[in-house]
Amino acid sequence: MSASTGISLKIIATLSSTLMLACVKGLEGALPVGEVIFFRSLVGIMPLLVWLQYQGGIVEGIKTRNVKGHLGRGLAGTCSMYFSYLSLMYITLTDATAINYAAPLFTVLLAAVVLREKVRLNRWLSVLAGFVGIVIMLSGHLSLSGPSRLTVASLASSVGVLLALLSAICTAGALIQIRYLSGKEKPGAIAFWFTAMTGATSLLTLPFGWRLPQGEQLLLLLGCGFFGGLTQILLTLSMRYADASLLAPFDYSSLLWSVIIGVIFLNVLPENTTLIGASLVALAGIYSVLSERRQRRRAASVALTTRSETADLTAD
Repeated sequence: MSASTGISLKIIATLSSTLMLACVKGLEGALPVGEVIFFRSLVGIMPLLVWLQYQGGIVEGIKTRNVKGHLGRGLAGTCSMYFSYLSLMYITLTDATAINYAAPLFTVLLAAVVLREKVRLNRWLSVLAGFVGIVIMLSGHLSLSGPSRLTVASLASSVGVLLALLSAICTAGALIQIRYLSGKEKPGAIAFWFTAMTGATSLLTLPFGWRLPQGEQLLLLLGCGFFGGLTQILLTLSMRYADASLLAPFDYSSLLWSVIIGVIFLNVLPENTTLIGASLVALAGIYSVLSERRQRRRAASVALTTRSETADLTAD
């Protein structure tokens, strides 16, 4: 199997992730977010356990020596999920998807501040371009020409945007933790403990008005869990066949899926500002990834040349 297999799995994973969010959006806030996350975790962990068993055993697959790292990843990921699901009560699926594109930009900022990583000028420029794209996206929600524009709808939209941005920031924190865990833990263990933690924390909201899901609601909850678990498996498999840097640009295919699903199933057309801004953010992100990839290849080539020259001198 080649890198094209990894790319295909990545694209299918973004579709699965978008379908999961579409199920949440379809609930239209009829059930508490904590209850939705519980079902997403409970149902989602089942295909994950089957996959872990197939890969060599559940116990072996979830072994960990880094509880602290998993707690950090789980906390950031859980907060991201709560904010993301809450935002879907106020803004469209496409808007929520597009605003989440800010996560890689926040990751660069966190990597520079928290991990003390050296960030090159071209990455800072891509971050700047990305934030310009975010401002364009937000302009459709936050531009108020006067008091007459300050309506309940505009306030709700602003709340949704704020929640989506908070989700993106928490996602960036989770990505930093995953980067830290990747060299020490198996992908299956990272996925399992995250899912287990979201399920456990969701139970804390049980006293706050959980309701028995009815008919279509139950189907949407099951769909949310199934697609959530499937997404984690597909993402893990995709990285077996291709480098993360090659796969990263295909994260942005989720915008296409969200537009298609929004039009066909939710009867919602995206705003022009959302499409323009999201396209700019996507281009900035893709440029950053490709630039870093070229830089690593150049560094590897220089290192190889240096070793070769050293070997020649030694031979002489």
